[in-house]
Formats: sequence, C-alpha cells, structure tokens
Amino acid sequence: MIQQWPEGPHADPDAARDRYHADLRASRAAAREVFRAELPIAHMGLALVALASVLAGVVWSPKAGVIVAGAFAALFVVALGGALLAGRRGWGAARAAYRFTFGWADWITF
Repeated sequence: MIQQWPEGPHADPDAARDRYHADLRASRAAAREVFRAELPIAHMGLALVALASVLAGVVWSPKAGVIVAGAFAALFVVALGGALLAGRRGWGAARAAYRFTFGWADWITF
C-alpha cells in the first residue's frame, strides 16, 4: 500500500509521525488548561449548588432541593470513580472529583 503524504512522495514518515504526536500533546495540554479549575473556584461552585438547592426547596418543594443536591452528589460519585480508575488515590482522587464536579463556577466568574 502506498501512503499519500501531504509533503509529497519523498516525505519522511518518522518526522510526520513525530509532528503528529507533538501536535496531539499540544492539543491535549490546551484542553487541560481550558478545563482546569482551582480549589477556591470549586468551593464557590459548591456554595452556588447549596444555594440553588435551598432556593429550589423553598420555591418549589423540599423534594426539588434534594433532587438538585442529589444530582451533583451523583456527579461527584461518578467523577470519583473516574479518578480512581485513572489511577489517582486517596485525597488526590477526591480533590480531582471535587474540582471536576464544582469547577464549572470558573466559567461564570469575571
């Protein structure tokens, strides 16, 4: 099978493969930077979830508040399982799951 390289028929496959892996690493690093959340931001996300749960419980019914809080608790458990499967242990796994679950507050801050 003859491969078609964008650089032409005399391209170096190893150099192209190295460029591909370098671009892939850069892309993954950029995605990690976008989704990175610090602990104080995650604390603010937790406070907003607690406020939304209380507000939903007061405005609609206590069951609505429990549903909001339970949804985030379930997301935390799933994120914790993912962190454990990824190889993190102990507080590192809990911290990663916490930042994943409540780090969205960074997107609403200025």
